[in-house]
Amino acid sequence: YGSGNIKAILNVFKRLKIECAVASRSPELSKASKIILPGVGAFDQTMHQLDASGLRSELNNLVLNKKLPVLGICVGMQVMANSSEEGTSEGLGWINGTVRRFPTENLSSKPHLPHMGWNTVAPLRSSSLFDNIDQDRGFYFLHSYFFDCKEQSQVLATAHYGLDFPAVVMRENIIGCQFHPEKSHSNGISVFKNFAEMA
Repeated sequence: YGSGNIKAILNVFKRLKIECAVASRSPELSKASKIILPGVGAFDQTMHQLDASGLRSELNNLVLNKKLPVLGICVGMQVMANSSEEGTSEGLGWINGTVRRFPTENLSSKPHLPHMGWNTVAPLRSSSLFDNIDQDRGFYFLHSYFFDCKEQSQVLATAHYGLDFPAVVMRENIIGCQFHPEKSHSNGISVFKNFAEMA
């Protein structure tokens, strides 16, 4: 739908020898066994592109009705929320929450935002998504807004940037990660592999 580091993601799966394809139309998407929803940029623009692509109805059907596993990345995670302080568009509403801008009063290093670079992630409970992850190395982040999850039980892992924020959210078959696995070297490769192998 025109958002995200698609080529980098495809390259990771090619290295892992895991079959994958880009779906730009509903008939292509309907063949999926798992879905990755990438995202780069602003919330409203991403939602507009998703609506314009004609994929939203089939996405909702596959994720909400057929319970296909889905992994949202960065803004692809944020659009799973109900709404965002970054814009006025409604999100997909898959996970109850609001996307909020980081409060800068707790941040000491200018220019404060975006939160950019490597950061460690603290899992709150066990998940195969974190198999073979180097906790000390962490993941690569690039964002100014975070997912304020309504249900704490749906926060799978946190990171810290002025405050503890959800780095990974999960509800049933729906997973969102705020970091970019495709920019996180071996840890990101492990996340993609673990997601692909999830039952």
